Amino acid sequence: MKTTRLAAVVLAGAALGAGAAYLWRARRPALPETIASGNGRLEAQEVHVASKTGGRVLEVPVAEGDFVSEGQVLARLDTRELAAALRRAEAERSRAVEGVAEARARAAEADRTLSLAAGERTRALALLKRGSATVQEADRRRADYDVAVAAAAAARARISAAEHGVEAASAEAARIETLVADAVIRAPLAGRVQYRLAEPGEVLAPGARVVTLLDLQNVYMTVFLPTAQAGKVAPGADARIVLDALPGLVVPAKVTFVASEAQFTPREVETRTEREKLMFRVKVGVPRELLRRRLEKVRTGLPGVAYVALSPDAPWPAWLAVNVPP
Repeated sequence: MKTTRLAAVVLAGAALGAGAAYLWRARRPALPETIASGNGRLEAQEVHVASKTGGRVLEVPVAEGDFVSEGQVLARLDTRELAAALRRAEAERSRAVEGVAEARARAAEADRTLSLAAGERTRALALLKRGSATVQEADRRRADYDVAVAAAAAARARISAAEHGVEAASAEAARIETLVADAVIRAPLAGRVQYRLAEPGEVLAPGARVVTLLDLQNVYMTVFLPTAQAGKVAPGADARIVLDALPGLVVPAKVTFVASEAQFTPREVETRTEREKLMFRVKVGVPRELLRRRLEKVRTGLPGVAYVALSPDAPWPAWLAVNVPP
């Protein structure tokens, strides 16, 4: 019995809303030629929030219809495997740092050997000039010096290689840290959850959708206008939206898109009569500033009528004067 009464109340409310919209449309004056109109529904831009990494879903703390703020957690994935990989990467980085210290020590030893070899070569050449050393001895000192030079160069190269190893290990650790952070999926913007597409326990592939949000700061109505009117409409043109549920409320809007191709048209258009049947899609958007102040109250899917000015200086009838409260 309670269910029947509730259904009756809902049906009565819907009938009253439809009746109010009908009476408002019946009583309104005719539109001037400078204003076009079209029927549509209030829509919002869909944002598909997906998982960057694969993994098992631990929780999805939002439900369809929930309003979420920017940065709010939408889902969490299991990160135990990533945590193990991060520990390995950090260990590799520690070993690479130790390798740099070892390479620098060996380079310092090679530099000392080079300095000694340089002194021995200098003394051998001086003794050779005075006749106190043989040519063979001088040649041996030269060879020792050349070997020390090569060893010092190799030691410095090992330092560079070890430093690159540290950079590579650090980059790998940073990459895994990013993946761990991405395992907590957050809302990229404030909006309403339209679809919840993942459940705890499911294993997601990289790029799998988790939640679909409605961007309540990007709300619009799509209407179709005939060629004669669409040709006069440009993006940025002034517009108005009146919803059937609130027939006395006139919402300001702007034209945000005019299709470059017609729809509902024959494949071949030969006659003027056929050209007049062409319909072009036009999007009429509600200002973001107005929506931002009412995010939690925005409801999409409501039918209504969009009115579009066909020229920049087109006057609006008094019954289409904007009356949305600030």
